[in-house]
Amino acid sequence: MAYKSFGTRKTPQREKIPGKSQVKNNAGGFTFEIDDWARLNRFLILGSEGGSYYVGESNLTKENAEAVMRCIEQDGVRVVRTVMEISSSGRAPKNDQALFVLAMAAGIGNRDTRFVALHHGLPAVARTGTHLFDFLTYAQNFRGWGRGMRNGVSNWYIQKGVSGVQYQAVKYRQRNGWTHRDVLRKSHTINGNLSDTFGWITHKKMSPSLVGTIIDGYEQVQSAKNGKDAARIIRKFNLPREAVPTEFLSRIEVWEALLENMPITAMIRNLGKMTSIGLIKPMSQTTKMVIDVVTREDTLLKGRVHPLSILVAMKTYEQGHGVKGSMTWSPVASIVDALDDAFYLSFGTVTPTNMRTMYALDVSASMRSPDLSGMPGISPRVGSAALAMVAARTEENFMTTAFTSGGNNYMPSKCKREYFSTEYGISTLALSTKKRLDDVIRQVSRLPFGGTDCSLPMIYAMNNRIDIDTFVILTDNETWAGHIHASQAIKEYRQAMGINARVSVVSMIPNRFSIADPSDSGMLDVVGFDTATPNILAAFSLGEI
Repeated sequence: MAYKSFGTRKTPQREKIPGKSQVKNNAGGFTFEIDDWARLNRFLILGSEGGSYYVGESNLTKENAEAVMRCIEQDGVRVVRTVMEISSSGRAPKNDQALFVLAMAAGIGNRDTRFVALHHGLPAVARTGTHLFDFLTYAQNFRGWGRGMRNGVSNWYIQKGVSGVQYQAVKYRQRNGWTHRDVLRKSHTINGNLSDTFGWITHKKMSPSLVGTIIDGYEQVQSAKNGKDAARIIRKFNLPREAVPTEFLSRIEVWEALLENMPITAMIRNLGKMTSIGLIKPMSQTTKMVIDVVTREDTLLKGRVHPLSILVAMKTYEQGHGVKGSMTWSPVASIVDALDDAFYLSFGTVTPTNMRTMYALDVSASMRSPDLSGMPGISPRVGSAALAMVAARTEENFMTTAFTSGGNNYMPSKCKREYFSTEYGISTLALSTKKRLDDVIRQVSRLPFGGTDCSLPMIYAMNNRIDIDTFVILTDNETWAGHIHASQAIKEYRQAMGINARVSVVSMIPNRFSIADPSDSGMLDVVGFDTATPNILAAFSLGEI
């Protein structure tokens, strides 16, 4: 009877599957390890800010950076091209990690890699002065100001042209101890067309050629007599908020002027402020205009507005106060509804599959923290529910479950016990297009939590004889509590149900683990909150990839 404990069909998750190359995850279970290129993508999309439930920010950053270094050594130009594609297409909620990887490539890459990073990657990824300053901060850890760096930074300014540099100088004046004055001196940038602009940046010298430019407007608004005068100057020169003195930023007429040409990202970011001063209020024309702009799909995509940024904005706006500071406001319901719509629109057109799909949300303890990509209040658990709602808006033949772990590994919280049985640790989750996203977030936030068993979705479907074509499991891959691995459970499901079911694993944390068996063509690992993810999932479900 001693031989009954060994086999390849059912293996406890705390043990390796015989014959498979697996590694121990941070929770003590065994999973598959993704390669460095897949980890590069996870890092570029999700970053490592805040760390994970098991690994601190510093260690998680170090682990990812070491994987990036290996990619740069193998093919640095490919790394830079990957950074450019993800950053330029707005697939990631933040640009910080793209700038960090670009700085690594510009510092430790070979000659070709450094050239591509500085002359092609820098203008594509560092689109604003703030981005440039962040890049230079990161680059200091990998290299000094050699000729290549000076030329790359000089080209950054020259390629923007006169009006572009003037806008950057007014809107993005300093960050991380850097100013444009510092950078121009370090890079020794000289250009005839830009000489007067550089003269103002470095010495505040107003040349006749600057009269009538945004720089002239900036100088004028600094000495504006009152809010009405400031508003007039803002309109005349199309000034951004950052150019306006703080004392005028509580005046409704100033915000009316700013709003007329405000970029979509700034509009979403300042909804609370504009509501607090009374510019946005129920049924006003201004509110209608804001709703119209925020719910335009082409504007959202062109502005690279990431769904996660909208989710944070909606959550913050709906609660009526910011994360920091004392500013409060009374939320306007129609604005919350508009942000709800904008979240779905920001993914672009999502292809419906009409396949029978189960969206399975890992709601275990490790999915409760930290905030995704440093976005306040958006845990992996909340983020996975939001992604599932994208399917609810697109698909017809789907169901949603929430799982943690069963048996003795189930640890109920103070929530209602009927959500899960202590035996099974999984339950259906009622998602409806009639529910607003903030309602779903509250519903998921109240669910109990415990250990992690990523095999439960397949076991549940098999035990209940539910026909599923594709399982989409949203998890951090820190599974450990099951008596069978997820990759074994899907094989059992296929055999028992006679369905060649697929499994898409949506990874919500930038670690190196995955429950997807790389040798199983019916399993796919993708990155959560990549704007490309919904259509990748659809293509995989349809057998197109």
